[in-house]
Amino acid sequence: MSRFFRSEWLFFLVVALFVAGSLPLRAQTAPGPIRLEVDATTAPQKIIHAHLQMPVRPGPLVLCYPEWIPGEHMPDNPIINLVGLRFTANGKALPWRRDLINMFAFHLVIPQGVTSLDINLDFLLSAPAEGYTAGASATASLEVVNWNQLVLYPQGYPAQDLTFAASLRLPAGWKFGTALPVAHHSGDIIEFSPVRLNRLVDSPVLAGYYFRAIELTPGQNPPHEMDIAADSAADLEMPADMESEYRHLVAETGALFGARHYRDYHFLVTLSDQVAHFGLEHHESSDDRTYERSLIDNTQRLYFADLLPHEFVHSWNGKYRRPADLVSPDYQKPMQDDLLWVYEGLTEYLGEVLTARSGLWNAQQSQEALAFVAATADIRPGRSWRPLQDTADSAPFLYDADLDWSNWRRGTDFYQEGELLWLDVDTQLRRLSGDKKSMNDFCRLFYGGPSGKPLLKTYTFEDITAALQSLVPYDWAGFLRQRLDSVSPPTPTEAIENSGWKIFYSDQSNENQDVTDAVHGRVNLTFSVGLLLQDDGTVIDVIHGGPAYAAGIGPGMKITAVNEELFTPAALKEAITAAHSSSAPIKLLVLNGTQYQTREVSYHGGLRYPHLQRDTSRPDYLSEIFHPLAP
Repeated sequence: MSRFFRSEWLFFLVVALFVAGSLPLRAQTAPGPIRLEVDATTAPQKIIHAHLQMPVRPGPLVLCYPEWIPGEHMPDNPIINLVGLRFTANGKALPWRRDLINMFAFHLVIPQGVTSLDINLDFLLSAPAEGYTAGASATASLEVVNWNQLVLYPQGYPAQDLTFAASLRLPAGWKFGTALPVAHHSGDIIEFSPVRLNRLVDSPVLAGYYFRAIELTPGQNPPHEMDIAADSAADLEMPADMESEYRHLVAETGALFGARHYRDYHFLVTLSDQVAHFGLEHHESSDDRTYERSLIDNTQRLYFADLLPHEFVHSWNGKYRRPADLVSPDYQKPMQDDLLWVYEGLTEYLGEVLTARSGLWNAQQSQEALAFVAATADIRPGRSWRPLQDTADSAPFLYDADLDWSNWRRGTDFYQEGELLWLDVDTQLRRLSGDKKSMNDFCRLFYGGPSGKPLLKTYTFEDITAALQSLVPYDWAGFLRQRLDSVSPPTPTEAIENSGWKIFYSDQSNENQDVTDAVHGRVNLTFSVGLLLQDDGTVIDVIHGGPAYAAGIGPGMKITAVNEELFTPAALKEAITAAHSSSAPIKLLVLNGTQYQTREVSYHGGLRYPHLQRDTSRPDYLSEIFHPLAP
């Protein structure tokens, strides 16, 4: 046999032994930092280039591409967009093979005499504008660099034991913001200080041509900065009152938690209609992506208001304190999401509270938002078969669920019902203690401690109940487990009523619902006929067991006519109003695939939208909860 054939045969034999488990999988890397050079000058072209230089030793090597990304709660690093992968050593290409079980692992053999491995890869940025960091992250004028999309690392080492020295080249004239410490910046090239892999992945970079940096706490320590990139200069013009509200947000978190577990903090705000919209927490920053005019349009501003408070809270709940089952030594071990009703649910609650306390929402807007959340949970029939705990357990696939039948399937509503659960805990603490203890005390107890550099302190269910017990003796485990494990617990109405308020319905629209509908181009009639529609009449969701469901209407159909007149959102609302004083059904002509069908909806309750009203027979805890703490 030829020398070439012999070496290729030996390589694939070694790989086969790896896969079979006959050889150890521990990487044979030499000590020293891994060099990572990223060229983002082609980001507007929707592609980015990376070069890694990795110290190695001769022998088998397994390199891993991060799979489970902290904060995303599922294995969704977009490996499909990893392309152009090449390994070379001493100027010669090395063969490689993907693991047949773990598709995020790559096997190769380092020849004798080789001490350094060169890796070249490209990452494609042409994803659709949906999802999380796997979604679109670049436009002609901006880009978010997520390091987890650009690295490979040797298997067998915890992320905190691997050091990366990263550099980034930006398009000419672009500015940037990040919590990653900068060692040197010259022109369009930034060299970052060497950091551990876990900190690198936890420190995205926001860059753009239209860029603005705002110091929120000038002269104070630690510093807080809002870094904003947009698709136009006009979108950066945040009003002075809004800037003041974000300064209040920083002050309110200090009053709530009593400590800051970071050296500085950066809100990385991306304003674009061409990128995915979401928020992702990091210890010393947050990746906040929203609509292009969110700072200057009143409707988008109200929709955006609670995003940064939520992600900021995660610096304490999720980063400093994290469920033990969500802590992994690397990015390959599956995470367990059973405590997401704390990680996300409590963060949702505290985020909404801080949105009110900082003034980003006024009291009325905060009440409308809470009414909408509680009413939505209350009419969700999926709660009759899937308990809240299972929504957290099932998060890895529920995050990818569509909106159709979401009321019957349930989705990641451990955010919204978790918010109500923690409102219930807060009011219970206040009631049992004679209004002397609250979630304010829990936050200082559980998330306080010394300020300074980022630390990680894990928690369990038992830690949560023990902390509550130390504040007010009570069967907190039983209280929580009943609401987590039961189907159809009365949490939505109970939480509101225990706060000193009640849900009521009227034909006057809910402001929070109006804002959401306007931003998404929807018509939400779930509280009346049980329909969620797009503006053009396409059915997004139908409440299982509701009037529209009983009439045979399902997601994907399109309403084209109402009572024999052309469909418009206004026409449908008028028909619902008219049916309130009539015994005749509402006649809808729907397009179901290629067939037109007539559906008659027997509903006579009129338009219904949720609001809150004060119950004077109970203490007004809700107003206390929304009241600012900071002077």
